[in-house]
Amino acid sequence: MKTQTLKSIHKAAAILAFLLITSFLSSTIIADVLATPAQIAQVKHTILLFIPGLIAAMMVTGKSAKILYPGAMTGVFKIKQRRMKLAAINGTLILLPAAIVLAKWSALDQFDELYWAVQILEIIAGTTNLTMIGLNIRDGIRLGHNAKKAL
Repeated sequence: MKTQTLKSIHKAAAILAFLLITSFLSSTIIADVLATPAQIAQVKHTILLFIPGLIAAMMVTGKSAKILYPGAMTGVFKIKQRRMKLAAINGTLILLPAAIVLAKWSALDQFDELYWAVQILEIIAGTTNLTMIGLNIRDGIRLGHNAKKAL
């Protein structure tokens, strides 16, 4: 595969992941504040349907970065890699289980203190991932811009 094609795939996957997380967070917060319990349950169900797409986008982003920059383990590249590892851990240990549990509880109309505690944890963890991916996108743009200046 051509390098430019792989770079385009990498960028698209990163942006898709960022947009999916943004939509998960915004729809969750809007539903929690304005929606009925049935609408909250629908939002939670819909998020579950799109999680495989987010996981795929994150995997493509990570794999394409390793192919594009195999020896780049210092400086900004190392920081970006560390952020992605933290985002993956956060997603695996907090966000995915929370999404499953919240979808189940909301479908059962179980909006008790535990539901809202997990919901708050999910919003914090999701915002953390959104921030890390946003910083990685910013740093990627800067790296690309600096590479063009060097030419």
